[in-house]
Amino acid sequence: MDTAATPGSSFRQPLKRRSRAPGPSSATDPHQLFDDTSAYTLSHGSVAGSQGTPGLGQSPQNQTLFSDPMSNLAVTYGTSLASHGKEIVDRNLDRFLPVSKLKYYFAVDTVYVGKKLALLVFPYMHQNWEVMYQQDTPVAPRFDINAPDLYIPAMAFITYILVAGLALGTQNRFSPEILGMQASSALVWLIIEVLAILFALYLVTVNTDLTTIDLIAFSGYKYVGMIFGVLSGLLFGKIAYYLALGWCCIAVFIFTIKTLRLKILSEAAAAGATISAARNQLRMYLTMAIAAAQPIVMYWLTYHLVR
Repeated sequence: MDTAATPGSSFRQPLKRRSRAPGPSSATDPHQLFDDTSAYTLSHGSVAGSQGTPGLGQSPQNQTLFSDPMSNLAVTYGTSLASHGKEIVDRNLDRFLPVSKLKYYFAVDTVYVGKKLALLVFPYMHQNWEVMYQQDTPVAPRFDINAPDLYIPAMAFITYILVAGLALGTQNRFSPEILGMQASSALVWLIIEVLAILFALYLVTVNTDLTTIDLIAFSGYKYVGMIFGVLSGLLFGKIAYYLALGWCCIAVFIFTIKTLRLKILSEAAAAGATISAARNQLRMYLTMAIAAAQPIVMYWLTYHLVR
């Protein structure tokens, strides 16, 4: 049937247009203000999900947004906890052994080492035994020969162990076990000596600026005389050992008294007459006892090395 010639053909034309396959845009209501794109979005979302692309709730940007604050909080808490733990460890270590001050005791040079060794062997002509200060802080040992250091005691201790091994080897008595016992014995005697001095200072109630490292340094200077005595005995015999060791014992005794006298009796000198004569005399006896213990330990650790 031909509808082009009929009068109502102009009204039937939209019916032909409805017969087309509906699409996303043509299926909309003519009176609708906005297009319904839910089907389009759903179809494309399903395609994206099938390809492995995260949806709106699983995007990397949103995951980073919610995970970064927690990560930053954990890092901040861990850093503060580590800093607090390090502070506690450092404070407890500094109570007994101020590790942070060890650099001061190794601030030496060749000139200082030479002068200090000469002072330990021949202290009789030295006049000024006071430690120099700069703004209430003692100067480095390389600028003051009277300042205590740990370089000479440490090197002297190691050298003493090597010389002891040499002496045992010349007598066919060397073995790693005996050398280890020799080193352990010397170290134990050093620890006992330092602890005994600290306990004596506590009993006498001496307020001094002596630290544990200072006592280790002063107690370790005697190894220089011990090395000199053992080497003299190995080269020239037992008589030379006694002569050299006797000289070094007297030198260390005088050096210890001259050095510790200013440290232990400094409070009495500053207070003047307020400190009783009995307490002052007791501190003097303590200084002499510490100095007298040095030759005894020197002989005890070396007499069996020379025969």
